[in-house]
Amino acid sequence: MPATAAARAPLCVEAWTDGACSGNPGPGGWGAITQVGGREARFFGGMNPTTNNVMELFGVLFVLESTLGRLPPGSTLSVRTDSQYVQKGVTEWLAGWKRKGWRKADGKLVLNAEWWQRTDAALIAHRAAGNTVNVLWVRGHAGDELNERADALARRGSNQSACLPKGATLAAARAES
Repeated sequence: MPATAAARAPLCVEAWTDGACSGNPGPGGWGAITQVGGREARFFGGMNPTTNNVMELFGVLFVLESTLGRLPPGSTLSVRTDSQYVQKGVTEWLAGWKRKGWRKADGKLVLNAEWWQRTDAALIAHRAAGNTVNVLWVRGHAGDELNERADALARRGSNQSACLPKGATLAAARAES
């Protein structure tokens, strides 16, 4: 995608994300595939240690943050995840968590609040730019080719994160064939 969104026609961006973790917590990875205008890009990264839920969320967060300021107003970004935790978090729970000071209905603190706050900020920024974001659930390991490919990227990130020292992060890498 070009670096600026000025004076361009709206785009329809499709994305598939996934997360993986070897142990929970343990070395983890995320994968993301984006498609726009017939072009595809693949990314992965990871952390050590982390949890599967953080990696699932981070895949979606990567897509949200990496497209900020790059989409013309009126664009639509549709992100697919096989994590109901992430999909419901964005579509059902996020607004309530914010209202309650990042606490759940039972009064306990929201797990992974720092990542949810970044996700919320990215969603707000996309809306302010005039774009629509849809976070959609797809059943994992059920034959969705792009979900399976995102899963393979997430496993790649997890495998590479296993070589990192504790507390380290594998920065986002563009995946080549």
